[in-house]
Amino acid sequence: MSSQQTIAAVRRFNRFYTRQIGVLRKNYLGSPYSLAEMRVLYELAQNEKLTASDIARTLDLDMGYLSRLLRNFEKRGLINRKTSMSDARQSHLTLTARGRKMFAPMEQRSQQYAASMLASLDDAQQEQIVSAMNAIETLLAGAPAGKADARPAYTLREPRVGDFGWIVSRHAELYLREYGWADPFEGLCAQIVADYVNNFDPEREHCWIAELNGENVGCIMLVKDEQPNVARLRLLLVDPKARGLGLGTRLVDECVRFARSKGYAKITLWTHSALSAARHVYEGAGFKLTSSEPRHSWGKDVVAEFWDLEL
Repeated sequence: MSSQQTIAAVRRFNRFYTRQIGVLRKNYLGSPYSLAEMRVLYELAQNEKLTASDIARTLDLDMGYLSRLLRNFEKRGLINRKTSMSDARQSHLTLTARGRKMFAPMEQRSQQYAASMLASLDDAQQEQIVSAMNAIETLLAGAPAGKADARPAYTLREPRVGDFGWIVSRHAELYLREYGWADPFEGLCAQIVADYVNNFDPEREHCWIAELNGENVGCIMLVKDEQPNVARLRLLLVDPKARGLGLGTRLVDECVRFARSKGYAKITLWTHSALSAARHVYEGAGFKLTSSEPRHSWGKDVVAEFWDLEL
């Protein structure tokens, strides 16, 4: 059961955000319409031949309330109704030319308002905002665990031309921003990637790239270790855009599955105590912390950790 502090934090955020985006104003975006009315118009602008039931289900609106909104739109010449050919009880709704003309500047104004909210933030801060929003949306609206038709929003694939350069550059960018790790961390990543590419054994090694909406958002490698019959997990990364989707767990699970299929006896890895999200994923996959030691690396005092998974 949620704690009172957690509930209070959620309510505080709700109060802040509703004020931030102006939903409490009588007329949303300076239009003559409320937020609910504008959301209905938005759905009609984005989709052809919606029914009232479609809109009510999508927006979780009471049918009686929605019917009043639609009658008002119809009186103002903003929407058309056309009886469905397959079900005479249903009518398809579309915006009229007048409705589209009225809605177009409202859509532009909404875009400009969102842009103005982000204008004071740098690229890294904007990524943090989007990552947090993705996590909220995924966790609150995601499919229940075990649902048969649930599908992840990302895909895993083989590396393509340019992907290995992306692995190095994205590691360097994120670890500098999030942990302050400077040179030679990027050089270390580059060396790991170079060793993988130059000595690649397709029968015993693999690299996965995670892609979301056509963009790289994650990676991981499994390589042969110096110890016989031991695999080493390397360069796990989940971009802020894809955090909250369970991608880190999926990537590690793929490594474990591959290692077992190839007959490895153990997987080992090297990480740092500051990487709490990664450590949580490793622990969840069954890895055990075997040793740790303080170091001064990449301009920071760190605690290096060594984890193993017996297969």
